[in-house]
Amino acid sequence: MNTGTTTTEPATRTYVPIPRRLDFDALAPVFSRAVSALDDGATAELDRAGIDAQLREFVRLRASQLNGCAYCVDVHTAAAREAGATDQRVHAVAIWEDSPFFTARERAALALTESVTRLSETHVPSSVVTGALAEFSEEETAALIALVIAINTWNAIGVATRCWSPQPKGD
Repeated sequence: MNTGTTTTEPATRTYVPIPRRLDFDALAPVFSRAVSALDDGATAELDRAGIDAQLREFVRLRASQLNGCAYCVDVHTAAAREAGATDQRVHAVAIWEDSPFFTARERAALALTESVTRLSETHVPSSVVTGALAEFSEEETAALIALVIAINTWNAIGVATRCWSPQPKGD
C-alpha cells in the first residue's frame, strides 16, 4: 500500500552488537585447544576420505544454521563461496530438502548432518545412515560424522558463550 510518503535508508547502518558472555578461549584454553585438535582430526579424516571442500562447508553451514551459531554461519557461508559454491546454492542450504540445487550425495550428507545435529530428537535413524551409505563409503560416512560432531562442538561453544562475533562487511 502506497501512503504517498517515501522512506530512505540511512547512509550508514548502526548494527546492534551482540555482547560476549565469556572469553571462552582465554578462560578454557586447554579445552579450546582440544576442540581445535578435534576439528583438525575431523579435517584429516575428510582429507583421507576425499570429501570435497564445498560439501564440507555445506555440512558445517547447515549444522551451524540449525544450532543458531551466528559466527559459524558467517564463517562457513564465506568458506563455501571460497570453495566455489554459488550464492544460489549457499542460500539454499537452509532449505536443501525443497531445493533442486543439490546432488543425491550432497542431500544424503545434509540429511545425516541434520539427524546427527538433532540427535536428541531423531536418534539418528537407520534410514538416514543407510541413505548416507548409499552415497558414501563407510570411511566417507565416518568422516562426515566426525565433521558434524566437530562443528556441533564449535557451535555449542559459540552459542553458549558468544565468544566470537561475526563482523558486518560493507553493504
